Amino acid sequence: MIQFFFEDVENTIQPNYTNWLEDLILTEGKKLGEINYILCDDEYLLKINQDFLQHDYYTDIITFDKVKGKTINADIFVSLQRVIDNAEQIGKSNDEELRRVLAHGLLHLVGYKDKSEAEQTEMRSKEDFYLALFSEKYL
Repeated sequence: MIQFFFEDVENTIQPNYTNWLEDLILTEGKKLGEINYILCDDEYLLKINQDFLQHDYYTDIITFDKVKGKTINADIFVSLQRVIDNAEQIGKSNDEELRRVLAHGLLHLVGYKDKSEAEQTEMRSKEDFYLALFSEKYL
């Protein structure tokens, strides 16, 4: 089950996001467990970053991995402020950048990394694939 929660931000989630994200998990050969997306503002996510990761900087996403075997479980925190700022900087719509970030979190959980340049290229390719799938199937 995929659930969305909102901490001091408006609900910007489209109803078809859930089916799309479930498709991502299944397409990657994994099983859906419990995914909780918590959408929040910068200050909320900064506090999570400080308290749990001992990082003192803003970020767009923090994923707490609770994967068990092939079953994907997680709490994923997303700063909508960062998403909106990033979208503006790269010339994308807020919705498209939000979809990229939502997919990015799941892609980490199914096994993709983005530390090296090669891993970043593969991650971006997967993000683009799932963004295109959303456009084709869910818009």
